[in-house]
Amino acid sequence: MDPLSERNPRVVSAVKLHRSVARRKNGLFLAEGANSVAAALDTGRVRELFYSTGAAVREHELVASAVGMGVRATLVSDRAAQHLGETVTAPGLVAVCELIDVPLDEVLGAGPRMLAVPVEIAEPGNAGTLIRVADAVGVDGVVLAGETVDPHNGKCVRASAGSLFHVPIARSRDVAETLDAIAAVGITILATAADGEVDLDDADGLFAGPVAWLFGNEAHGLDPAVADRADHRIRIPIRGRAESLNLATAASICLYANSRVRFAK
Repeated sequence: MDPLSERNPRVVSAVKLHRSVARRKNGLFLAEGANSVAAALDTGRVRELFYSTGAAVREHELVASAVGMGVRATLVSDRAAQHLGETVTAPGLVAVCELIDVPLDEVLGAGPRMLAVPVEIAEPGNAGTLIRVADAVGVDGVVLAGETVDPHNGKCVRASAGSLFHVPIARSRDVAETLDAIAAVGITILATAADGEVDLDDADGLFAGPVAWLFGNEAHGLDPAVADRADHRIRIPIRGRAESLNLATAASICLYANSRVRFAK
C-alpha cells in the first residue's frame, strides 16, 4: 500500500487540528511522539494513528500494539509526517485523540487530596511541564483556572510527555467560581507567594487534609486578590541569591513537599 501524501483528505483534516478552533469543533487533538502515543493508547483515546516508514521501524511494537487494539493505523509519506508534526525533526508518529479535559465537578466529586490549580497560565510548555510534575508526585487533578492555554496545544502535549493522559484535567474560566467550588467541598486552598505568612518548611500540618495549590501566571504571578482568597499563603524559602523561581520550578517544589507528607508511610 502506498503511503498517504500530505494532500490526502484524512491527513489534511488531521493537520487542521493544530488549530484550537478545529480541535474544539471536532473534539479531537494530536499527540506526537512515542511517549504521548503510548499513553494515549493505554487510556483508549486514540481514534487514528499515522506513522512514517522510519517510525514503523523505530516504533514497530507501538504501531503493532495499536493495530492489535483495533486502531486505524496508516502509513504516510515523510512529507505528510512533517505536516502532521510540529517539531523541527518530526518523529513520524502522530495519533488523533479524543479531547481529555473533564468538567470541574468531576474532578472535585472524586474526593481529591491534592490539586494543582495554575491560574491564567499562558505558556504551553510550562503547562505541560506542570502536568508532568503533577503526575509524577501523585496529584489527583489539575484545574486550569481563568483564561489559560489550551492543554491540547501541541507544545503542551509534548511537554507533558504522556502525563496529559494520566491526570484528570479540568478547565474553568471563572477564577472566583473555581475557588468557590473548591472551597465548597472542604479543600484547603494554598497560594504560593514570595511574602507568604507560612514557610513551606513549616507547612506539613496543612497537608494532612485535602489541599489545592494556586500557582500564578508566568509573567505577573498570582493576582493579589486571588491570593487573598486562599486559606494560607505559602513562601518557598530561598537560601541562595536567586531572586525568584519560575512557575514550573515553584510548583515542583510545593507539590513534592505536599506529596512527601501525603504518601508518608
